[in-house]
Amino acid sequence: MEPVEALRHIAFLLERAHEPTYRVRAFRTAAGVAAGLSPQELKHRAGAGTLTELRGVGAVTATVIEEAARGELPAYLAKLQAGADDPVTAGGESMRAALCGDCHTHSDWSDGGSPILEMAEAARYVGHEYVVLTDHSPRLTVARGLTADRLREQLDVVAGLNAELAPFRILTGIEVDILEDGTLDQADDLLGRLDLVVASVHSKLRMDSEQMTRRMVQAVANPHTDVLGHCTGRLVTGRGRPESQFDHEMVFEACRRFDVAVEINSRPERLDPPRRLLRLAAETGCRFSIDTDAHAPGQLDWLPYGCARAEECGIEPAQVINTGSAEDLLAWIAARGG
Repeated sequence: MEPVEALRHIAFLLERAHEPTYRVRAFRTAAGVAAGLSPQELKHRAGAGTLTELRGVGAVTATVIEEAARGELPAYLAKLQAGADDPVTAGGESMRAALCGDCHTHSDWSDGGSPILEMAEAARYVGHEYVVLTDHSPRLTVARGLTADRLREQLDVVAGLNAELAPFRILTGIEVDILEDGTLDQADDLLGRLDLVVASVHSKLRMDSEQMTRRMVQAVANPHTDVLGHCTGRLVTGRGRPESQFDHEMVFEACRRFDVAVEINSRPERLDPPRRLLRLAAETGCRFSIDTDAHAPGQLDWLPYGCARAEECGIEPAQVINTGSAEDLLAWIAARGG
């Protein structure tokens, strides 16, 4: 394993295991520094013990580089790999085996931590056939949401990467904000160019139930909306955040009527929607999309959290839009007019 690959794989495994951001960043930073050196200089510094003279390379990351440069499996990586064969949670094995892709992911173009290519390579590593890139829309400035011009630029970048990665595919998408009046935070012509649109509420989460219901139903009825993202907005870890209040039956009936998938968000701090609402959505006849909402490569392996909850609630693979191939997913979107 090459030194840069070793550093990135350590970061992947740390992210997968929910390790602190600062620890992950140390390895990703060192990987970036190492990648910027010629192979000759990297090998020379590894042999001479001068790696720590480089800004962004510490004692631990230097040791990883040195061991990899000698053709050894770095001890730090070996330790992490020893516990990495098991899924992140028990249950959901059949559903996870059926999934072919992930419909909600972020890159460093918005608030993700890694470049598009690195996210795509990680998605391929965890067994995906495709991944949908859904960086944020302009309104979410705290997440560096993409302006129309930046989104157009990203579409060109993705086209180039797909030529390089084939047969793996990056599908174009966006996590578009549902604005207070129920409209979507991006121009219609641009939304129409994307393969898939996840629509989510990120602001005014404590809005009155009647207003929130009207807001969400209008977004679901928008022909560009394919997936309703993390519908309650809850957070279940740390200080937490309560569920947004809305008429669940009405919103899920809108999803059924307009054939919009309800997202089963696999992020451990979200696990949204809760089980009682998953069961209600299933009883209503909704489709689902089991996604990671990954903001880093290692988080792409969090799908078992959503898969386990889906199976507990009696949801079958046939009800989940990302159990099919990329072509199947695109055919479904085209058939519903998305």
